[in-house]
Amino acid sequence: MNLVCTQSRLRGEVRIPGSKSHTIRAVAIAALADGESRIRAPLDSADARAAVGAYRALGAEMDIQPDLWRVAGAAGNLRAPDDVINVANSGTTLRLVLGSCALLREGMAVLTGDDQIRRRPAGPLAESLNDLGADARSTRGNGAAPFVVRGRLRGGETSIEAVTSQYLTSLLINTPLGDGDSTIHVPVLNEQPYVGITLDWLERQGIRLEREGLREFRVPAGQRYAPVDRAIPGDYSSATFFLGAGALGRNEVVLLGLDPHDTQGDRAVVDYVRQMGAEVEAAEDRIRVRGRALRGGEFDLNATPDALPMMAVLACFAAGETRLVNVPQARLKETDRIAVMARELARMGARVRELEDGLIVEESALHAAEADGHGDHRVVMALAVAGCAIEGRSVIHGAEAMAVTYPGFADAMIALGADLRVEE
Repeated sequence: MNLVCTQSRLRGEVRIPGSKSHTIRAVAIAALADGESRIRAPLDSADARAAVGAYRALGAEMDIQPDLWRVAGAAGNLRAPDDVINVANSGTTLRLVLGSCALLREGMAVLTGDDQIRRRPAGPLAESLNDLGADARSTRGNGAAPFVVRGRLRGGETSIEAVTSQYLTSLLINTPLGDGDSTIHVPVLNEQPYVGITLDWLERQGIRLEREGLREFRVPAGQRYAPVDRAIPGDYSSATFFLGAGALGRNEVVLLGLDPHDTQGDRAVVDYVRQMGAEVEAAEDRIRVRGRALRGGEFDLNATPDALPMMAVLACFAAGETRLVNVPQARLKETDRIAVMARELARMGARVRELEDGLIVEESALHAAEADGHGDHRVVMALAVAGCAIEGRSVIHGAEAMAVTYPGFADAMIALGADLRVEE
């Protein structure tokens, strides 16, 4: 599937879909909880459906209806699955479920995914689960899926370098249901706001823990999750593309459905586009972004790695030089986003250089081109926004990847006035 884009003026309102991070945490916690949970306004996407399928395989019952998911939790008593669990393209699901499978009292589970998942690292998480009493092994010995996992988490002490916050999130969600108390040392932690999301969920569902900042966690064993009853807030990661689109040219975009008090790290993108010169008006129920002359700057994206593709596009339109730094984990996402964005923007005429941990982008006169989304939803959407801001006909290949987090992205862009169409 391709997106064909030509220069457009974007004006109007867009309602941002639910957060992927919140939805998958809600599914995991509801599956582990006692009683029936209600997840309202979830993100219905390929990644979220992967989490639903994985926890169904482990014994939770899920009734999936539009805008309301009911979950009958397994009360921590997960069962060994009848078949291999395939998490498709969802790295979040892989890591959370890897920890949940370590709670099995009998039998074992096998976890795999698509070709990208089978290249993405999860070895440090498996090692920490083993430190805490489980038996989690990469079948190819390379720290990536497929994994074979047996229980059971007995507790103890582990140290983990969380180059992705998902490692720590998995431990924090699953260790409260283990047989013994756990102590988790975290000498390295990227993407800290995502751990904030996890801690908020744990507190809401009655889980106790002690911590020294975000560097040491002491988790008592034998706890139980209360059922979930919560509406999922809008996704600031998905909003990034519309915040960026609104900042370009003569565009004016109003974003609806975002909670200005939510703990999502990508909320910082509102400030990024403001710092670059866009006109931003934020209220409780909406954010309005108007295009103005943009200027470059330096942005530390360690807490907001998913923003790198869209920020790289914006940088092409900003006067001077923009440095996107301290985000080495962007190389460990669905693709090496640093290398991929440098390559694809260069096809469009960008003056861009790779750093080990980011990008340097100079103001560039972009031109229409054919670009490859590399099977990465965020790369596809960022390049589509670029294609709608420049003269000529741009084609973004691999647009089917949008379904991972934002199946309705193309329709939302068209509703704003984008000259964009989907080609099968």
